[in-house]
Amino acid sequence: MSNARDQVQRLLALVPYLRENDGARVDDVAADFGVRPKQIIADLKVLWFCGLPGAQMGDLIEIDIDAAEGEGVIHLNNADYLARPLRLAADEALALLTALRTLREVTAGADRDAVDRAIAKLETAAGAGAAAVEGAAAHVHVEPAAPEIAETVNRGLAGKRRLHLTYDVPSRDETTERDVDPMRLVVSEGRTYLEAWCRLAEDVRLFRLDRIAGVKLLDLPSEPPPEATPRDLSNGMFQPSECDLLATVSLAPPARWVAEYYPTESVEEGPDGSLIIQLRVADTSWLQRLVLRLGGSATVLEPADLGAQIANTAREALSAYDDQL
Repeated sequence: MSNARDQVQRLLALVPYLRENDGARVDDVAADFGVRPKQIIADLKVLWFCGLPGAQMGDLIEIDIDAAEGEGVIHLNNADYLARPLRLAADEALALLTALRTLREVTAGADRDAVDRAIAKLETAAGAGAAAVEGAAAHVHVEPAAPEIAETVNRGLAGKRRLHLTYDVPSRDETTERDVDPMRLVVSEGRTYLEAWCRLAEDVRLFRLDRIAGVKLLDLPSEPPPEATPRDLSNGMFQPSECDLLATVSLAPPARWVAEYYPTESVEEGPDGSLIIQLRVADTSWLQRLVLRLGGSATVLEPADLGAQIANTAREALSAYDDQL
């Protein structure tokens, strides 16, 4: 039985195969692709409606084949453009390289080798703009996990086996031990997360791979319960809850974008075009990094001790520059 995903993969291979083997018999093609002749004919009927974006009916791929299953030979025409060497625009190559570099950080072993080969081929396909694209892609930062951690997590996902995690929780300054049933890997804002059913919390949790201090592959199946559904991340990785710290932040006009980019509890117009926002914060170090990055355009009003801590960190950083003058 062939599903839609299998058919797409087969179609991508079928076109170059038929261009190299003009006049191939249906039975031979079916044998090479490991499917029945009936399936090859169904695939060819799909190809009749394929072509470049914006193509008219006369520009689509043409297939000449006997109607009877398993009989006759196949001739494919009007697909010469598929023989052209791949040439990508700089933005297209950069997008693909960025995705591949991100993927590389969540793979290990043979999978990582395959990604490395794909990166090398893509750099070649980028042609004359490869150097510029490579330079831009090199600035894409993905927080790496230890290779042995990534490999074990991937083995747990591939083999559907339970994992035992030793996990650092900076917001509570503690290290926890827990068993989890892995569900998937996700990448957001340069960091890789394992989404899993946590048997300690009895809920779906996201674990940053770079915060996993140790992981063991258990001889138990991964069996998330029916209610363990993947989280909807369309609104971002962070999903605020009532348990998170409520912070009040003043945003100068250059930092007003923060109110649109991050989920807020309230937004009020302040003097001189500023905003006063309230937002939930699960990790205070994240808010500290954000405020420092805004370079004086943001001030934490509440909690006051957190605002004072961030201000002190900023003064210490500035004093380091003074010492060098």
